[in-house]
Amino acid sequence: MRILVIGAVAAGTSAAAKARRNNDSAKIVIYEKDGDISYSGCGLPYYIGGEIEDIDELTPRDPLFFKKKYDIDVLTRHEVLKIDTKSKKIIVKNLSTDEIFEDNYDKLVIATGATPFAPDIKGIDNDNVFFVRNVQSARNIKNFIQERKPKHAVIAGTGFIGFEMLENLMEDEINVTIVEKQNKITPNLDEDMALFLENALLKKNINIIKGSSIVEIWEDKVILDNGKEIESNIVIMATGVRPNVNLAKEAGVEIGITGAIKVNNKMQTNINDVYACGDCIETFSSITSKPVYRPLGSTANKTGRIAGDVLTGGSLEYRGNLGTGIFKLFDMAIASTGLSEKEAIEEGYEIVMCHNIKPDKPDYFNGKEMVIKAIADKKTRKLLGVQIIGYEGVDKRADVFATLITYGAKVDDLFHLDLAYAPPFSTTKDPVHYTGMILENSLSKDRPIITSNEVKSLVDKGEKVQIVDARVSKQYEESHVESAINIPHAKLREGINDLDKDVLTITYCNKGVTGNAAQNILINRGFKKVYNLSGGHKFYKATKK
Repeated sequence: MRILVIGAVAAGTSAAAKARRNNDSAKIVIYEKDGDISYSGCGLPYYIGGEIEDIDELTPRDPLFFKKKYDIDVLTRHEVLKIDTKSKKIIVKNLSTDEIFEDNYDKLVIATGATPFAPDIKGIDNDNVFFVRNVQSARNIKNFIQERKPKHAVIAGTGFIGFEMLENLMEDEINVTIVEKQNKITPNLDEDMALFLENALLKKNINIIKGSSIVEIWEDKVILDNGKEIESNIVIMATGVRPNVNLAKEAGVEIGITGAIKVNNKMQTNINDVYACGDCIETFSSITSKPVYRPLGSTANKTGRIAGDVLTGGSLEYRGNLGTGIFKLFDMAIASTGLSEKEAIEEGYEIVMCHNIKPDKPDYFNGKEMVIKAIADKKTRKLLGVQIIGYEGVDKRADVFATLITYGAKVDDLFHLDLAYAPPFSTTKDPVHYTGMILENSLSKDRPIITSNEVKSLVDKGEKVQIVDARVSKQYEESHVESAINIPHAKLREGINDLDKDVLTITYCNKGVTGNAAQNILINRGFKKVYNLSGGHKFYKATKK
């Protein structure tokens, strides 16, 4: 059997390695048009910022490694120009010698990855404009910074790469401005969590411009669509990626509705003996079963392994994904998994959600608070999605939530998880437990939650509502929700006659727990409709525009 693989980064090398493990006699060749292979693209910003000193740490495997360990031939600087699926041949160009030749296959794997999206901007080809695409682009950015010593930078886009580049450019003492064309930052977060993150960044004096796009780039400035000029010596375009599908499309491979290559759960395309994997394919949501495009390194490795297994007679199948992601931003960690609030509503779910603010471990072990937004389906009570912004232990909780969603857990199950506890690692009731308790109270015990946005909307519209601040007077005097009255929790039973049982009532405290206690008192005393403010005053204040 002769197996050809196009692409030698995460997916292609994973496919080839798995195929070799299954079949030791097959001839396996990988063609890669770049000079570097099997590199960690997610680590590139940290090399640029100096946290990773040697870029070779990001490229631990070279063609010689694959030849020695797997007897796989990896030919770099070789671009595949055409695939002929009828004759099972490909046409290849050696970019070092300009030689063009043919190769034949029994099985073909397309792992052509993705390319950064380049907007139509005047000056985008200038030598001070960069895309963080591969190892060579990281080298180029690093060299530019060392040689030109730019003082001002603009980053277009607030996805993973954009924010990782923000932190690492600032490590080089460069003044950075972020430009985001949408009216909110961070695509994987809902508006409220994105605003929470934005306000945290503003406290660090990060300059963020939303709702604008770059229309022109000069050597010393960029011009936005609103006419504003921003001083800039270097521009990083972090405007997302597009799957590389032209080669496959020209060969008759079917393209899915997301614009990426359509494959089944065995990574098979519509053409016999042609497989695809990695950032060039569309996968599917394990919640909705609908096609999605999720170009992540973890997904690329997984789909590559499946392709290599199946083409050598294995039985692996892809089970879908939740779009789970996490990134570091200064001392913060931002994670998400499953459906966002917006996505869940668009899918037709009737949802309940909460904002839970809890420390990752006790105060006496220097615990730091994290905000967990959780979304669940009212009908099935299943957990649908989670977003977390915090400092420590965010990855641990995100992975627990991802596992729960994968296996269809209901909100009732969260409290009963037997999670690892010791003071250096967690609180006795973990933030995961508390999230389940809040959602279960809302669904089972008629203790409804109201979000900050909903409260702000009621206040702005002048709706008839009584808002009870259950905190101590000093906290109320420092800051409170507009039109709220202060009745501390300890005095609520005494002051209950000052409230109207028939009027919509909202209780809140600092983070939610005491607000829930106040809610219980009022409901038990005959109040007809009482909501507790999700995330309390702390989240309400932190998401003010």
